Amino acid sequence: MARRPVDLDAVREIALKFPGVEESTTRGAFALKAGGKLFTCQPVHKSAEPGSLAVRIDLDQRAALLAEAPDVYYVTDHYVRYPMVLVRMSRITRDALLDLLSGAYRFVNSKKKSKPR
Repeated sequence: MARRPVDLDAVREIALKFPGVEESTTRGAFALKAGGKLFTCQPVHKSAEPGSLAVRIDLDQRAALLAEAPDVYYVTDHYVRYPMVLVRMSRITRDALLDLLSGAYRFVNSKKKSKPR
């Protein structure tokens, strides 16, 4: 049986099942936010490969993903400073996408709010 491709429709289908997730935009590109906080989007920086998805995750988790599956996950110099990983949607499975988006959802909802100085 052929594997269903992962595209933005698949990302929507999975992510919109999480409580409080809404479709939005960031810099004019597709984005999903949880409780108003960005957790995944189409990368807008030109260094990202076409057909990629940017997903917010913990830096330790990102390092593990990059080591485990560099054909699927990557970062560019622009994104290295941010708690994000870039995903080649043509290479990720739906199950792996579900796991990744679940982790991103937990990550953005667990971040402590910093108080202004």
